[in-house]
Amino acid sequence: MFLSVFDIFKLGVGPSSSHTMGPMSAAGRFLDALRAATAGSSTHAPEPGAQAPARVECRLHGSLAFTGKGHATDRAVALGLLGQSPASLDPDAADALLAELQTGKTLRPQGLPPLSFDPSADLIFDYGPPLPGHANGLALRAFDTHGALFLEEIYYSIGGGFILTADELAAPDDAPMQGPNAPHPFASAAEMLTMGAKHGLSIAEMKRANEIAAVPSRDLDAGLDEIWSVMKSCMDRALRVEGILPGGLNVRRRAAAIRASLEREGGRNDAPPHVINDWISLYAMAVNEENAAGGRVVTAPTNGAAGVVPAVLRYYLDHVPGARAEKIRDFLLVAAAIGGVIKANASISGAEVGCQGEVGSASAMAAAGLCAVLGGGNAQVENAAEIALEHHLGMTCDPAAGLVQVPCIERNGLGAVKAVTAASLALRGDGAHFMPLDNCIEAMRQTGVDMSEKYKETSQGGLAVNLPAC
Repeated sequence: MFLSVFDIFKLGVGPSSSHTMGPMSAAGRFLDALRAATAGSSTHAPEPGAQAPARVECRLHGSLAFTGKGHATDRAVALGLLGQSPASLDPDAADALLAELQTGKTLRPQGLPPLSFDPSADLIFDYGPPLPGHANGLALRAFDTHGALFLEEIYYSIGGGFILTADELAAPDDAPMQGPNAPHPFASAAEMLTMGAKHGLSIAEMKRANEIAAVPSRDLDAGLDEIWSVMKSCMDRALRVEGILPGGLNVRRRAAAIRASLEREGGRNDAPPHVINDWISLYAMAVNEENAAGGRVVTAPTNGAAGVVPAVLRYYLDHVPGARAEKIRDFLLVAAAIGGVIKANASISGAEVGCQGEVGSASAMAAAGLCAVLGGGNAQVENAAEIALEHHLGMTCDPAAGLVQVPCIERNGLGAVKAVTAASLALRGDGAHFMPLDNCIEAMRQTGVDMSEKYKETSQGGLAVNLPAC
């Protein structure tokens, strides 16, 4: 499977790439399948004898059921059925759309007859065993006017906003990792290093060459610039906004107050050097506060870990002497290369391997990107990614009340700090190190397989069940 930089970094909305963006996209794909079935497509044939579709139902399974309310999965499915997509949704318009649906209980998708859909009755949280393909499963069904099944499709939200049908998940993936025409295809960190040495190219140069085999260079650059623009806008908004995050935990936004405090202390000569960690944490926490509020974010590689990469990139731009804005694209390309290798060989889904796959992967990506723009060679970049990922192994995904708030917001701050530390350590060496990144990725995969389901985004263990007794 070709993983572009635009697969790893997707424009979307909070609070979750797997529980919000994925289900929204799945609902949109189901409407497309309905249109095809209604038009007589052989690939989406309706059930024999079924009449025109008249009602739609969605059943959420596994982690989507257990933490779907906290992640706004029900809202996401409804918005997807209303024709909205994560990349273009206006969060400020969502409430009005949902209120109208709640009152009228009818969908009017383009190219289809009106469809009955009552969010209160037709969005079902199934707390039984998960579907067999993945912890994040949802079944969408359409029925005709007589109540007979017209079409059914099962989708899996596999992390980072990626969705696959049950058939797609089961199908063998024979596509090369970097695309059919990529000049420098690599499916592992070892292959990446070997190829870079063979051709005398940096990771950023190889990733760019692979990308422009599919899209023009100007489109690649425009897309990379847009990714950073959305990341920065998200961060800047959260650094100004105060108040309580939605969801019922009464978690207060802290980014604006911390920023004001740091700015007041900025002129002091006696400020301890570790204050830079507060700036790094602040940037990451700001992004994840905005994500928790349902704002516009960039998956990096997920929403739950969306703050790490932009925080480290902003640290580079605002705090590192000699930083250059033209390096932003290289940073994102290198980070995406590492994220793609991790996703291809393990997972970036908290519901599948815990938070090691989310914040751990994001920290590895950010460490690699920073190391590269600070002048690190390919071996040092790979070392930076390995250091960052290694020290997130075993991290559980245990959000309180299923909300991407506690411990997720602070966890992004610490993931960003670890990324900067990992890059710095790697730059102090020559790239030679004991544990290869590929082995660390495999250790993460094995750890995720062995991890109890209680600690994989079901909110049934860990911090999620050890809440203040008040």
